[in-house]
Amino acid sequence: MMVDRAASAGSSRITSPTLRNASGKPGSSVSTRPSAPEVTNIPSEYPVFWRKLFLLLGHVKPQTRTVTQSLVVGVDAGATSTRVAVHTLDGTRVGYARAGAGNPTAHGLAKAVAAVGAALGEALGTHDGARVAGSLAGVAGYVAEMAPGLAKVWADQGIPEEPRCMGDLQIAYAAGSPEPDGSLLLSGTGAAAARIMGFELDAVADALGWLLGDSGSGFWIGRAAAKAVVDAFDRGMPVEAIDTAGPKAADGPWPNGPEAAGAHEPAGPAVTLVSLVAGHFLGNERPATPRDVASRIVRLAQADHMRLAALSPLVSRAAEAGDPMAAGIVHEAAGRLVATLERVHVSGPVVLAGSVLTADGPIRRAVTGLLAGETVTTARDAAGAAAWLAARTLLPETEAKAQHAAFTAAP
Repeated sequence: MMVDRAASAGSSRITSPTLRNASGKPGSSVSTRPSAPEVTNIPSEYPVFWRKLFLLLGHVKPQTRTVTQSLVVGVDAGATSTRVAVHTLDGTRVGYARAGAGNPTAHGLAKAVAAVGAALGEALGTHDGARVAGSLAGVAGYVAEMAPGLAKVWADQGIPEEPRCMGDLQIAYAAGSPEPDGSLLLSGTGAAAARIMGFELDAVADALGWLLGDSGSGFWIGRAAAKAVVDAFDRGMPVEAIDTAGPKAADGPWPNGPEAAGAHEPAGPAVTLVSLVAGHFLGNERPATPRDVASRIVRLAQADHMRLAALSPLVSRAAEAGDPMAAGIVHEAAGRLVATLERVHVSGPVVLAGSVLTADGPIRRAVTGLLAGETVTTARDAAGAAAWLAARTLLPETEAKAQHAAFTAAP
């Protein structure tokens, strides 16, 4: 079809192209509009619609120059950082960049859009934005009001079309599996489970935030650790326990007073949850009494509640060292996470995502143990996964699946 710019009343109308043969007479071999190319490259002057159509119709094969010259962009915008990946259609990564937080709900639209723009510009580098055939942005806390800002950012980079946007859960799932249907179990600072159908969000469990939800998340684990340590000091555990293995923290209660050092109690592990949590909050400070220790930790946690999330790796460290208090928290966190997953999981692979579950440690091992019999995979690079989802609409299904590992490899 063609657009007749000379239509009356100044409006465009759609007409069918006149077909002519090599002599210029009506025929069927040559169109007045360039025909679908049989060469290995689609010229840049072709509109985006035609370039995508040729790809979808299979006129361009993965071994051709178009697959290595056309680009796709993937965005993973989260509460702590934004990452942008630029790939060719064969999965080759040609650009990658990080910027600040890109969650518009947590940090505001202007800051989120600016972070995505900064990362996009750096990731594209010297590549021509006109080569971008597709883009997808996975944004934590996404709101529709963000779309116009992203469209302008894309236009400023010379990219013909604005990105398709979705939440971060679908992207996290795609980072771990090329299968369209399955489930995601995520535990980072927050926690959620999701059922994915056709790479779209079908159902969600939890993801309710640190105050009333996110059971088994890094924040939940850290808060459980702080509560256990505060409770131990409130029950009279001696201040000296901060700096020595001493009596096992779980063996209380202790009578109030420094004489309750428990010299005849069995020694605990060399690294204890008590020493790690108290050291995290207090540093070299040593309040005079156990009650003073408890009160001081409470005040510091209330002043900056995100310090609780930072305790999660300390819980894993103490559990690995054999601390029973930490081991109990690990066991409960794993049980809560799997219970959340069971609310949405039907079939297909289970993708583990988020720092708590992608790092090798006691919580991941406990969760995978509870998921025995399921196909469990681990999420890899989410920005690359977003780029893969953008490329997936331009490639045959079998080829897209084959290239999933290249797109999602760690940068």
